[in-house]
Amino acid sequence: MKKVTWQRIGGEQGVGAYNGDIGIVESIDVRSRSMVVRMDDRRLVLVRLAALLPDGGFWRAVWFSFCRIAGGFGAALVLSTALAFAAGRWPVVDVLLRPYVLAVKSVPVASFIILALIWMRTSALPLFISFLMVFPILYTNVLAGIRSADRELLEMARVFRVPWLRQARCILLPAAEPFLLAGSAAALGMSWKAGVAAEVIGVVGGSIGEKLYEAKIYLQTGDLLAWTAVIVALSALFERAVLALLRRCCRWAKGGRT
Repeated sequence: MKKVTWQRIGGEQGVGAYNGDIGIVESIDVRSRSMVVRMDDRRLVLVRLAALLPDGGFWRAVWFSFCRIAGGFGAALVLSTALAFAAGRWPVVDVLLRPYVLAVKSVPVASFIILALIWMRTSALPLFISFLMVFPILYTNVLAGIRSADRELLEMARVFRVPWLRQARCILLPAAEPFLLAGSAAALGMSWKAGVAAEVIGVVGGSIGEKLYEAKIYLQTGDLLAWTAVIVALSALFERAVLALLRRCCRWAKGGRT
Protein backbone atom coordinates (compact mmCIF):
# COMPACT_ATOMS: atom_id res chain seq x y z
CA MET A 1 0.00 0.00 0.00
CA LYS A 2 2.74 2.40 0.88
CA LYS A 3 4.50 1.70 -2.37
CA VAL A 4 1.36 2.30 -4.36
CA THR A 5 0.69 5.51 -2.47
CA TRP A 6 4.14 6.85 -3.17
CA GLN A 7 3.76 5.94 -6.82
CA ARG A 8 0.48 7.82 -6.97
CA ILE A 9 1.99 10.83 -5.26
CA GLY A 10 4.96 10.78 -7.58
CA GLY A 11 2.69 10.40 -10.57
CA GLU A 12 0.54 13.33 -9.44
CA GLN A 13 3.61 15.48 -8.91
CA GLY A 14 4.90 14.50 -12.31
CA VAL A 15 1.59 15.41 -13.95
CA GLY A 16 1.52 18.70 -12.06
CA ALA A 17 5.04 19.51 -13.13
CA TYR A 18 4.22 18.53 -16.67
CA ASN A 19 1.12 20.75 -16.67
CA GLY A 20 3.19 23.57 -15.19
CA ASP A 21 5.75 23.16 -17.94
CA ILE A 22 3.01 23.24 -20.54
CA GLY A 23 1.61 26.42 -18.97
CA ILE A 24 5.01 28.10 -19.04
CA VAL A 25 5.59 27.04 -22.65
CA GLU A 26 2.12 28.27 -23.63
CA SER A 27 2.66 31.65 -21.91
CA ILE A 28 6.02 32.02 -23.64
CA ASP A 29 4.40 31.06 -26.94
CA VAL A 30 1.59 33.61 -26.43
CA ARG A 31 4.09 36.35 -25.59
CA SER A 32 6.22 35.50 -28.60
CA ARG A 33 3.15 35.55 -30.81
CA SER A 34 2.08 38.92 -29.40
CA MET A 35 5.57 40.28 -30.11
CA VAL A 36 5.34 38.94 -33.66
CA VAL A 37 1.91 40.50 -34.04
CA ARG A 38 3.25 43.84 -32.80
CA MET A 39 6.12 43.69 -35.26
CA ASP A 40 3.70 42.72 -38.01
CA ASP A 41 1.46 45.66 -37.03
CA ARG A 42 4.41 48.04 -37.32
CA ARG A 43 5.28 46.71 -40.74
CA LEU A 44 1.61 46.84 -41.69
CA VAL A 45 1.37 50.49 -40.64
CA LEU A 46 4.36 51.39 -42.80
CA VAL A 47 2.92 49.42 -45.70
CA ARG A 48 -0.46 51.10 -45.37
CA LEU A 49 1.11 54.55 -45.09
CA ALA A 50 3.13 53.86 -48.23
CA ALA A 51 -0.08 52.83 -49.96
CA LEU A 52 -2.09 55.82 -48.72
CA LEU A 53 0.37 58.60 -49.51
CA PRO A 54 0.05 58.42 -53.33
CA ASP A 55 -3.76 58.24 -53.07
CA GLY A 56 -5.62 61.45 -53.84
CA GLY A 57 -8.41 60.53 -51.43
CA PHE A 58 -5.89 60.49 -48.60
CA TRP A 59 -4.84 64.08 -49.22
CA ARG A 60 -8.44 65.22 -49.68
CA ALA A 61 -9.37 63.73 -46.30
CA VAL A 62 -6.31 65.32 -44.67
CA TRP A 63 -7.11 68.72 -46.20
CA PHE A 64 -10.81 68.46 -45.25
CA SER A 65 -10.07 67.74 -41.59
CA PHE A 66 -7.16 70.17 -41.38
CA CYS A 67 -9.17 73.13 -42.71
CA ARG A 68 -12.03 72.62 -40.28
CA ILE A 69 -9.99 71.85 -37.19
CA ALA A 70 -7.53 74.67 -37.90
CA GLY A 71 -10.46 76.99 -38.63
CA GLY A 72 -12.09 76.13 -35.32
CA PHE A 73 -8.85 76.71 -33.44
CA GLY A 74 -8.21 80.02 -35.24
CA ALA A 75 -11.71 81.31 -34.53
CA ALA A 76 -11.41 80.32 -30.86
CA LEU A 77 -7.98 81.96 -30.61
CA VAL A 78 -9.16 85.29 -31.99
CA LEU A 79 -12.45 85.42 -30.09
CA SER A 80 -11.07 84.20 -26.76
CA THR A 81 -8.16 86.65 -26.85
CA ALA A 82 -10.44 89.57 -27.71
CA LEU A 83 -12.94 88.67 -24.98
CA ALA A 84 -10.17 88.11 -22.43
CA PHE A 85 -8.78 91.60 -23.05
CA ALA A 86 -12.33 92.98 -22.86
CA ALA A 87 -12.87 91.13 -19.56
CA GLY A 88 -9.58 92.52 -18.28
CA ARG A 89 -10.82 96.04 -18.92
CA TRP A 90 -14.51 95.56 -18.03
CA PRO A 91 -15.02 92.90 -15.28
CA VAL A 92 -18.71 92.62 -16.16
CA VAL A 93 -17.70 90.78 -19.35
CA ASP A 94 -16.10 88.02 -17.29
CA VAL A 95 -19.16 87.84 -15.04
CA LEU A 96 -21.37 87.30 -18.10
CA LEU A 97 -19.06 84.75 -19.74
CA ARG A 98 -18.12 82.72 -16.67
CA PRO A 99 -21.25 80.46 -16.57
CA TYR A 100 -20.87 79.55 -20.25
CA VAL A 101 -17.14 78.87 -19.89
CA LEU A 102 -17.74 76.63 -16.89
CA ALA A 103 -20.51 74.77 -18.73
CA VAL A 104 -18.32 74.10 -21.75
CA LYS A 105 -15.45 72.94 -19.53
CA SER A 106 -17.62 70.51 -17.54
CA VAL A 107 -19.96 68.99 -20.16
CA PRO A 108 -18.49 65.95 -21.98
CA VAL A 109 -17.49 66.51 -25.58
CA ALA A 110 -19.69 63.62 -26.73
CA SER A 111 -22.78 65.46 -25.46
CA PHE A 112 -21.92 68.54 -27.50
CA ILE A 113 -21.27 66.40 -30.58
CA ILE A 114 -24.65 64.67 -30.34
CA LEU A 115 -26.46 67.97 -29.78
CA ALA A 116 -24.60 69.64 -32.63
CA LEU A 117 -25.62 66.82 -34.98
CA ILE A 118 -29.23 67.93 -34.48
CA TRP A 119 -28.55 71.59 -35.18
CA MET A 120 -26.02 71.71 -38.03
CA ARG A 121 -24.61 69.95 -41.06
CA THR A 122 -22.09 67.22 -40.38
CA SER A 123 -19.47 69.02 -42.50
CA ALA A 124 -19.43 71.91 -40.01
CA LEU A 125 -19.31 69.62 -36.97
CA PRO A 126 -15.49 69.36 -36.52
CA LEU A 127 -15.08 73.14 -36.87
CA PHE A 128 -17.74 73.86 -34.24
CA ILE A 129 -16.53 71.21 -31.76
CA SER A 130 -12.89 72.29 -32.11
CA PHE A 131 -13.91 75.88 -31.46
CA LEU A 132 -16.05 74.93 -28.48
CA MET A 133 -13.40 72.80 -26.76
CA VAL A 134 -10.55 75.26 -27.34
CA PHE A 135 -12.29 78.49 -26.37
CA PRO A 136 -12.42 77.97 -22.55
CA ILE A 137 -8.75 76.95 -22.37
CA LEU A 138 -7.52 80.00 -24.26
CA TYR A 139 -9.91 82.44 -22.60
CA THR A 140 -9.01 81.43 -19.04
CA ASN A 141 -5.27 81.39 -19.78
CA VAL A 142 -5.18 84.78 -21.49
CA LEU A 143 -7.37 86.34 -18.78
CA ALA A 144 -5.08 84.96 -16.08
CA GLY A 145 -2.09 86.47 -17.89
CA ILE A 146 -3.78 89.87 -18.14
CA ARG A 147 -4.62 89.81 -14.43
CA SER A 148 -1.00 89.00 -13.61
CA ALA A 149 0.22 92.26 -15.17
CA ASP A 150 2.12 94.69 -12.95
CA ARG A 151 -0.47 96.83 -11.17
CA GLU A 152 2.00 99.59 -10.48
CA LEU A 153 2.76 99.96 -14.20
CA LEU A 154 -0.95 100.04 -14.97
CA GLU A 155 -1.55 102.67 -12.29
CA MET A 156 1.29 104.78 -13.64
CA ALA A 157 -0.14 104.46 -17.15
CA ARG A 158 -3.52 105.68 -15.89
CA VAL A 159 -1.92 108.60 -14.06
CA PHE A 160 -0.13 109.70 -17.24
CA ARG A 161 -3.27 109.04 -19.29
CA VAL A 162 -1.68 106.50 -21.59
CA PRO A 163 -4.27 105.25 -24.13
CA TRP A 164 -5.71 101.85 -23.32
CA LEU A 165 -4.57 100.32 -26.61
CA ARG A 166 -1.00 101.33 -25.82
CA GLN A 167 -1.35 99.87 -22.32
CA ALA A 168 -2.60 96.64 -23.86
CA ARG A 169 0.31 96.49 -26.29
CA CYS A 170 3.10 97.47 -23.91
CA ILE A 171 1.93 96.12 -20.52
CA LEU A 172 -0.88 93.61 -20.86
CA LEU A 173 0.36 91.69 -23.90
CA PRO A 174 3.85 90.97 -22.47
CA ALA A 175 2.19 89.69 -19.30
CA ALA A 176 -0.31 87.54 -21.22
CA GLU A 177 2.13 86.13 -23.78
CA PRO A 178 3.47 83.18 -21.68
CA PHE A 179 -0.08 82.26 -20.68
CA LEU A 180 -1.24 82.50 -24.29
CA LEU A 181 1.55 80.23 -25.51
CA ALA A 182 0.99 77.70 -22.72
CA GLY A 183 -2.76 77.66 -23.32
CA SER A 184 -2.27 77.33 -27.06
CA ALA A 185 0.10 74.38 -26.61
CA ALA A 186 -2.57 72.58 -24.57
CA ALA A 187 -5.47 73.64 -26.78
CA LEU A 188 -3.84 72.59 -30.06
CA GLY A 189 -3.80 68.93 -29.12
CA MET A 190 -7.30 69.21 -27.71
CA SER A 191 -8.59 70.70 -30.96
CA TRP A 192 -7.39 67.69 -32.95
CA LYS A 193 -8.72 65.16 -30.45
CA ALA A 194 -12.12 66.83 -30.25
CA GLY A 195 -12.35 67.50 -33.98
CA VAL A 196 -11.50 63.94 -35.02
CA ALA A 197 -13.84 62.56 -32.33
CA ALA A 198 -16.63 64.67 -33.81
CA GLU A 199 -15.84 63.31 -37.28
CA VAL A 200 -15.93 59.72 -36.01
CA ILE A 201 -19.20 60.09 -34.08
CA GLY A 202 -20.86 62.12 -36.81
CA VAL A 203 -19.36 60.00 -39.62
CA VAL A 204 -18.42 63.17 -41.49
CA GLY A 205 -17.98 62.28 -45.15
CA GLY A 206 -14.54 62.81 -46.67
CA SER A 207 -12.79 63.31 -43.34
CA ILE A 208 -10.10 61.52 -41.37
CA GLY A 209 -12.73 60.53 -38.82
CA GLU A 210 -14.71 58.72 -41.50
CA LYS A 211 -11.59 56.74 -42.45
CA LEU A 212 -11.10 55.76 -38.79
CA TYR A 213 -14.75 54.72 -38.55
CA GLU A 214 -14.50 52.56 -41.66
CA ALA A 215 -11.30 50.96 -40.37
CA LYS A 216 -13.11 50.10 -37.14
CA ILE A 217 -16.15 48.69 -38.93
CA TYR A 218 -14.12 46.47 -41.26
CA LEU A 219 -11.52 45.56 -38.58
CA GLN A 220 -8.68 47.05 -40.63
CA THR A 221 -6.04 47.38 -37.92
CA GLY A 222 -3.37 48.60 -40.32
CA ASP A 223 -5.54 51.44 -41.62
CA LEU A 224 -6.61 52.38 -38.09
CA LEU A 225 -3.02 52.65 -36.88
CA ALA A 226 -1.90 54.38 -40.07
CA TRP A 227 -4.56 57.09 -39.80
CA THR A 228 -3.77 57.48 -36.09
CA ALA A 229 -0.11 58.08 -36.98
CA VAL A 230 -1.23 60.67 -39.53
CA ILE A 231 -3.29 62.49 -36.87
CA VAL A 232 -0.34 62.55 -34.48
CA ALA A 233 1.97 63.90 -37.17
CA LEU A 234 -0.51 66.58 -38.26
CA SER A 235 -1.12 67.66 -34.66
CA ALA A 236 2.61 67.94 -33.94
CA LEU A 237 3.34 69.92 -37.11
CA PHE A 238 0.34 72.18 -36.55
CA GLU A 239 1.41 72.87 -32.97
CA ARG A 240 4.96 73.83 -33.98
CA ALA A 241 3.73 76.11 -36.77
CA VAL A 242 1.07 77.85 -34.67
CA LEU A 243 3.34 78.45 -31.68
CA ALA A 244 6.07 79.87 -33.93
CA LEU A 245 3.51 82.14 -35.62
CA LEU A 246 2.14 83.31 -32.26
CA ARG A 247 5.62 84.22 -31.03
CA ARG A 248 6.25 86.28 -34.17
CA CYS A 249 2.87 87.99 -33.87
CA CYS A 250 3.51 88.86 -30.21
CA ARG A 251 6.92 90.34 -31.07
CA TRP A 252 5.37 92.34 -33.89
CA ALA A 253 2.49 93.59 -31.68
CA LYS A 254 4.96 94.69 -28.98
CA GLY A 255 6.94 96.63 -31.58
CA GLY A 256 9.93 94.31 -31.65
CA ARG A 257 11.73 92.85 -34.61
CA THR A 258 10.18 89.89 -36.41
